[in-house]
Amino acid sequence: MVRQVTQRSSGTLRDMPQWLQTIINDRSPPPRPYAWTVENLGLDQPSKAIQSNRALDNSDLERRVYILGMGNLGRLYATCLAQLPNPPPITLVVHRRSLLEHWAINPGISMIRNGIPERTSNFEIEWWTEEKPSVGPLREIADGGRISNLIVATKAQDAIPQADSLRHYLDSESTVVFVQNGVNRLWPPHGEAYNAHRYPGSTHPNWLHGVTMHGVYSEGPFSSVHASPADVVIGPVCPNQKQPEKSKYLTGLITKAPHLAGRAVPRSQLWILQLEKLVINMTINPLTAVLRVKNGDLFLDPNGEISKVIDILLKETSNVLQALLRHESSRTILRDNEVPLEELVQRFSASNLRQLIYRIGEKVKHNKSSMFQDIESGKQTEIKDFNGWLVETAKFLDPSLDVSSHKILIGLVEQRAKLDEAELSRRLLPSS
Repeated sequence: MVRQVTQRSSGTLRDMPQWLQTIINDRSPPPRPYAWTVENLGLDQPSKAIQSNRALDNSDLERRVYILGMGNLGRLYATCLAQLPNPPPITLVVHRRSLLEHWAINPGISMIRNGIPERTSNFEIEWWTEEKPSVGPLREIADGGRISNLIVATKAQDAIPQADSLRHYLDSESTVVFVQNGVNRLWPPHGEAYNAHRYPGSTHPNWLHGVTMHGVYSEGPFSSVHASPADVVIGPVCPNQKQPEKSKYLTGLITKAPHLAGRAVPRSQLWILQLEKLVINMTINPLTAVLRVKNGDLFLDPNGEISKVIDILLKETSNVLQALLRHESSRTILRDNEVPLEELVQRFSASNLRQLIYRIGEKVKHNKSSMFQDIESGKQTEIKDFNGWLVETAKFLDPSLDVSSHKILIGLVEQRAKLDEAELSRRLLPSS
């Protein structure tokens, strides 16, 4: 959606977003990583996890679900899918060796609901890496075959690079569901340009997205608190027109899984809901990260300084999103939408967005936002995929659109600034 100009219409790579330019310029063959299990760690003591791995070795690969990323959302989806009456075989994929070592010593995911920990351990687990193991079996991802079902639960900035690196194992019979926050980068027209480059001849997977409203925070490796149960909406972002039915299996698992409260929606509705979720993420997350407060602290005084900051951010957000809805690049997405365009535009008015923020803020008031957690743990934040997306979209739509408050907020988060309410208000509110 950002800078929505295709190579076909513009004839130059300059008009593409940077992530797509990088991929278009990449002519290297897809990587073929090793799939490490605990057996490749060379442990002195046998691990309980090895036994569970072997018990699932003969499971049907067509049913297997790979979950890439073991942060809060990865843990949520894994534990919920594992509680289905006839659960699919599930392989968890971690991004560093230390997590595989942690699992070998203490296998299982702990999900705390209503103060009660639930431990689930009927998973396989792998670390995908170019590093060749010196002990244990040598295996390639999916034994060199197809990944039929993949849930990408990484941070937003890693989602496309990680999925792209797996292109050797993905084809038109694969289904990939992204579940991270932010706007999916494969919405038209960029998804079309990406697919044409990486999957010529309509051989690309069914690209889906799950907009996840649940509030989950971390208690450490493989341990999370399901603090604010909500729902998941799943739908197509860039379906494979030849085999759209291939997405039904994974969609069905997610909509039936206990605790997820998942439901399938049409493409246009998914986009609208994703934009609304983005409004929440780029308001609550950066403000709590800069102030170092829980979500609810933003809403304690409806007439206070932070309320005024929220209002100025939402005014800028509304102007950009309303312009986006009216822009020609959105027509293909809204083709199946039955709601009049101006009604959708009104849905993104500043006053309606304020009601949305305060309604969600009440539900998640006891939680720490993911961006606050990232700041605390020294991790990279998703600010460029939230507020940065809005700034780039404004530039594409109309350079005169004012997003100055969002730009200031991006800078504060990237500097890892810690401010009190008075100083934050002084930085973001226009001087009287």
